[in-house]
Amino acid sequence: MKVKAVNGLVRLLREEGTDWVCTFPTNIFVNACGEEEMPLLMVRTERFAVAVSDAYGRASNGKKIGVSAVMGGLNAAGTEMAYGALAQAYEDSSPLLCLTDGVPNEATARERFNIEDGFRSVTKWSGYINQGRRVPEFVRRAYTQLRSGRPSPVMLQVPRGLEEYETDEHSYTPVKGWRPAGDPADVEKAVRALLHAKNPMIYAGQGVFFGDACAELKKFADLTGTPVLTTLMGKSCFPENHPLSLGVRDVPAERWLKGSDLVLAIGASLGTTSFGHEVPTKGKTIIHCTIDEQDLNRATRMDHAVVGDAKLVLTQMIAEAEKQGAKPRVGVEVEIAGAKEEKMKKYRPLMESNDKPINPYRVYAEIIETIDPKNSVVTHESGNTRDQLTTVYDAVVEHGVMAWGNVSTLGFGLGAAMGAKLAYPKRQVVSVTGDAGVSYQMGDYEALIRHCMGITTIHINNGGFSGYGPGFWGGGHTPYACEVTKQDVYNTAKMAEALGMHATRIEEPDEIAPSLKDALKENEKGHPAFIEVICSRHPVYGAWVRPPAR
Repeated sequence: MKVKAVNGLVRLLREEGTDWVCTFPTNIFVNACGEEEMPLLMVRTERFAVAVSDAYGRASNGKKIGVSAVMGGLNAAGTEMAYGALAQAYEDSSPLLCLTDGVPNEATARERFNIEDGFRSVTKWSGYINQGRRVPEFVRRAYTQLRSGRPSPVMLQVPRGLEEYETDEHSYTPVKGWRPAGDPADVEKAVRALLHAKNPMIYAGQGVFFGDACAELKKFADLTGTPVLTTLMGKSCFPENHPLSLGVRDVPAERWLKGSDLVLAIGASLGTTSFGHEVPTKGKTIIHCTIDEQDLNRATRMDHAVVGDAKLVLTQMIAEAEKQGAKPRVGVEVEIAGAKEEKMKKYRPLMESNDKPINPYRVYAEIIETIDPKNSVVTHESGNTRDQLTTVYDAVVEHGVMAWGNVSTLGFGLGAAMGAKLAYPKRQVVSVTGDAGVSYQMGDYEALIRHCMGITTIHINNGGFSGYGPGFWGGGHTPYACEVTKQDVYNTAKMAEALGMHATRIEEPDEIAPSLKDALKENEKGHPAFIEVICSRHPVYGAWVRPPAR
């Protein structure tokens, strides 16, 4: 049977398990999706379309690949707009498929902006389909890249006017993907070193999610009695109410990163980032388990390495630890509990504060008390909402928090929330944004309404952004560009309400919980909600561990 090239591609997407394509028109794929009855999630910007697809892949541990379609070809404005979101997905090692119009064959090498060249640095692989019959080949190659090795975005270009192809002659089988296990000798050395260490710790990253290895991580930690710290993007891969959890930052993280004699990093690149710890190496044994050998000795020196998929390597480590007679360490849980209490002595007064304007930590406390911790996803925006939430919010289920930010682009928080809701439609989803993020998000609130996305957005409105000016915290790092319109002049709740959202503005601390409960009830009806909270500026949160200045 003959099929148009682009329609054939959409059919193959369905074979690969695609449930929808997120898009901002126009592009060659929109009508093909309609003709093939592939649901379209139409949003307001190309960048947001890519962000939703990115977040969906993260929330589903890569089992589902989000697909976005943006305008390309000779008028590549949509592709250019999508660049920032693809760059973030690439930096964060997140898999997604971005589809775009290719430059027509007769115009290649005549255009000024070349899509292939422009996106080579932010995609794992990019393919240009130059013949209709090659559609199955290129889709096969794309999904091989998406499901094997280090997760990253992939781009496919399809020019208009390709000939039809015969599906019987060019058949297709969905790609399963391939994952390597670790070298048994490397596994044996790593486990032996960990079991002989006096004060070891595990540093777990997002690779644990993409390896679908959360259960194996917990089993290995329990078996050996080893504390677990997670990276920002790895937050919630280990339950943070577990007695061996060190969380992400502040006192427990600092104490174990500085005081341990061995660090086992698994599913973490140990690269240089503004939003993570730099693991101290002096006097420590560093074991690095990663799926990508390019991570090894790149930013952090290591003593032992195991190259492989997180699930397979942890399964090997569990078997090897049992073989070597591993027993849980005694007393470490009491030490961790003491470190956690020391941390909370700093933040508990802020979380119980009745001050006005409202302290943002009081907002986080009310979120913790109101939502169902076992059936929810909380995400943040770039900036203080990220830093504050990840300091005090404990995730007790996998993806109970979707934390992000190797590269931290404003507006991604709403995309993260929408992707999480698509992956977990029955969970409560709460997205917290600040003054900078809300302006990036506002246009896409309409998409939430149209697609009946039951998500609550909480705006921490403190009338400022960009690091703030002078205050009790010091001089501030951006004193000349930190002010926005005052809180008594503009009202984001009214803006959201005008778009059709259920919206509330709060100035009293005791109004937070009732308003959040009302918002969640609206969400149950498939209606998005918006809560604006008039807050004080309080840029206090757990620091990232850094080596001493030289």
